[in-house]
This record gives sequence, structure tokens and C-alpha cells, in this order.
Amino acid sequence: MGGWRVRTGVMMIVAAMSATLAAQWPAYPTPGVPRLADGKPNLDAPAPRTPDGKVDFSGIWDRPFGPGGGARGRGGPPPPTTTPDGLPFSNFGEVAGRGYALPLQPWAAELKKKRMADNSKDNPDVWCLPIGLMQYHNHPQPRQIVQTKNLMLITYESNYGLRYIYLDGRPAPNNDPTPFWFGYSRGWYEGDTLVVETTNFRGDERAGWLDVNGSPYTDALKMTERFRRPNFGSLEIDITIDDPKAYTKPFTVRVNQRITVDSEMIEFICNENERSTEHLKK
Repeated sequence: MGGWRVRTGVMMIVAAMSATLAAQWPAYPTPGVPRLADGKPNLDAPAPRTPDGKVDFSGIWDRPFGPGGGARGRGGPPPPTTTPDGLPFSNFGEVAGRGYALPLQPWAAELKKKRMADNSKDNPDVWCLPIGLMQYHNHPQPRQIVQTKNLMLITYESNYGLRYIYLDGRPAPNNDPTPFWFGYSRGWYEGDTLVVETTNFRGDERAGWLDVNGSPYTDALKMTERFRRPNFGSLEIDITIDDPKAYTKPFTVRVNQRITVDSEMIEFICNENERSTEHLKK
């Protein structure tokens, strides 16, 4: 396998998906969607709420292409790289986007250089393993949020990932549990913002990738996400990475997502008939 092919090995799944997008399940109208007179979803309608009045984040969400979830129009200006208040827009390749100097510890900077020199061949995405929360946030394959009173589930089409966020007020584990690929997530509301704190991550060589280029994280990572749904069609997530083993200070990035209606996710089993990794250089 040529070097360029290995470098993009982490994107093989995405490329394979392009030929199957038309093979999604037959369209069926999503119940409860506010609609305009022409039947299209009213994306600017108020965000739905749970029976107890909390913002409901349920739905299928896509990650639009381009920084901040935007796309550069023909002849138009380039999309912004930061929010109006200066938060970098995260992307799949770089956790804080291009042009933002991550506050890496020296050993972490060297590890990232090595990973990039190795064409990102050890990214867990290449090996059909869970790809880490930041890569899942930025992946172009969709994810579905199912929210109940005490639990939020996020199912990722990519690598068939499943994440649990507990909303029942439990504390972080203190009994030295086995670390998790997805970490251990607890959430609570601050007004209309859902704050999610995740700890107890696996942070070994294979697991600790924040992005395709290999920005690392360790078992010391505490990730704090702030979910906001300003209207029916939009999801804004501000994520703070606090990992004193890998970074000299915490940093915060933004991920934007958009709702998808009248559609469903498809089953995606990465390891089924998988023959790519046998060609990767060891």
C-alpha cells in the first residue's frame, strides 16, 4: 500500500460510505418535526423539550464539512476558523483546527510527529476500534442521540460506537475501575446547557488519539462538553480538553452539528470482511 494510501487509511471507511449513501433505509417522515408550509423541516423552530422542561437533544446529527460546519461557497470568503468569541473550530484532522498551536508537552509533541510520520497507521479507526470522542464528534458519518430522564445514549454509525451519558446525578467513579474507550460520562443541566464531564479514559498508545493527526491524550484526561441546542436544527458543543500529562494547559474547541430528519442511520460493521489492515506496514 502506497504511503498516501496509508496516510488516508483512517478515511477508508468514509470513502466506502460514499457509494452507499443512496442505500440508506427508505425515507419515512420523522415524527414531531416542525415543518414549513412546503413540508420542509423548520430548522429555526424552538428546540424541543423533555416532559420536565429540559432541552431535548434527541435526533440524528450530521457533521457538516468545513470549519465550524460550514462550506465555502463558490467565489465566497473562506469559512471562519474560530467562533466570534475566539474558540477554535475543531475538525477531524486537527482537534483545534489548522493554525492553532496546541499546548503539547514535549513528549506528546514528539509522539504526534511520530504518528504523522507513520501515516497515522495506528489510529484506532484504521483497526476498527473505537476512535475516541473527539474523532466521533468530527466524523462525517452521523450519530443519533436518544435521551431519557436519567440516561443519554449516543450511537455512532462510524465503527458502530455506543456511548452512555448518565444524567442521574452520580459522581465520578472512585473505585479504580477498568478504563473505558469512551470514558465514563456524567451530565447535568446548567440552564439550557447540558454539561457532560468524562473521565476514566484508556490512554494507551492505541487509544489516545484526539484527531487523525494523532494529537494524544492519556488516562489523566478530563473532557468537559457543553451541549447547546439553540434551535431545532442546530447543535453546538464546546469541548474542554484538560490533560496535564499531555498538555501544558487546558484548551477549548467548538464542534457544530446539524439535524437530519426523514432518514435513518445504517448498520456499519467495520470488521466485516475487513482486508485493509493486512496491507499496512507494521
